Amino acid sequence: MKFDTLQQGIRFYEHYARLSGFDTRLSSTKKRKSDGKILLKYCVCNKEVLEKHQDFMQSAKRKEQ
Repeated sequence: MKFDTLQQGIRFYEHYARLSGFDTRLSSTKKRKSDGKILLKYCVCNKEVLEKHQDFMQSAKRKEQ
């Protein structure tokens, strides 16, 4: 899906997330080196980091055993 502005895209995803029962947060951004223009902005589920942390902790526990 393509939006005219970054803000329109963010609002769309936040609205979709609320209807689907989860919260969002803004994640990493990719910018053009020459002028700093934003090329890509990631909007992700706010639990993404927690899930990655839990996966890491589970793998660390397996290594200890």
